[in-house]
Amino acid sequence: MLEFEKPIVELERAIERLEKIGKEKHLDYSERLTKLRKRLEERKKAVFSNLSPWQKVELARCPDRPHTADYIKALIENFVELHGDRYTGDDPAIIGGLGKFDGKSIVVIGHQKGKDTKENLARNFGMAHPEGYQKALRLMKLAERFHIPVVTLIDTPGAHPGIEAEERGQAKAIAENLMEISSLRTPIVCIIIGEGGSGGALGIGLADRISMLRNSIYSVISPEGCAAILWKSQDAKKQAAKALKLTAADLLRMKIIDEIIEEPLAGAHRDPKRTIDNVKEALKDSLEKLNQIPTDQLLELRYEKYRKIGVFEEKIKD
Repeated sequence: MLEFEKPIVELERAIERLEKIGKEKHLDYSERLTKLRKRLEERKKAVFSNLSPWQKVELARCPDRPHTADYIKALIENFVELHGDRYTGDDPAIIGGLGKFDGKSIVVIGHQKGKDTKENLARNFGMAHPEGYQKALRLMKLAERFHIPVVTLIDTPGAHPGIEAEERGQAKAIAENLMEISSLRTPIVCIIIGEGGSGGALGIGLADRISMLRNSIYSVISPEGCAAILWKSQDAKKQAAKALKLTAADLLRMKIIDEIIEEPLAGAHRDPKRTIDNVKEALKDSLEKLNQIPTDQLLELRYEKYRKIGVFEEKIKD
């Protein structure tokens, strides 16, 4: 339970208790329950319509949000996971494979966090090593060979920062992915489902169309990392979150992403099924649009999309 969710959870528990008492003692509390449910909806709107950037960071990191494996299970038919990069080994922080979406073949790749400590340790908290990015590129090249669209799901604090990852060429693996994906001759759709952190997200995040769930985040650095560098204190993480402009609304306004996918009012973790259904509709729409564009034109549009990102000024010296 997040701190700002406590008033909502307390009211939900009060409703559950009253329903239980009414059922056990055969008492009619319908009028009182109606008022409590109305108050609950009002409280949800008051809280979730005015979330701060830091509160959205907390929501994006919530372990109960649907993860890549949940989306694959719900949306992809006949999914076959493929393992290994054919250089070093397999990386459980990134999962990917072939399957059917809406009756058509696609390649799906995504970061995978855990639901609990044990699974998070096994998945390295969704932080990929070089072999994870190399595996992702291998699958994308497979999709290109058979003219199959690629869908990537982003949910990572960042690439693994350990010595062993650097020794195996972490930066090189991400850079090669960016270079290769930029000219991949097949449609690519990216959806940020939770946390989009730094190069760890970019390693599989270059796409023709980028969507974000309403309460997900996408940033060059974590708020904690930014606070440590600029303010020299973790106490400034909320200030850093605001300065980073990492929310979906900020990124859509800056034209870094193309679309916001709505979540249930109280967040994806409160209604995973509805969230997954919303992602399904958005993904279906994106693929239908991209599949109509000839490949050469698709590559030109992809190039133009990334050339337009950012604002700069030129000053000519007298």
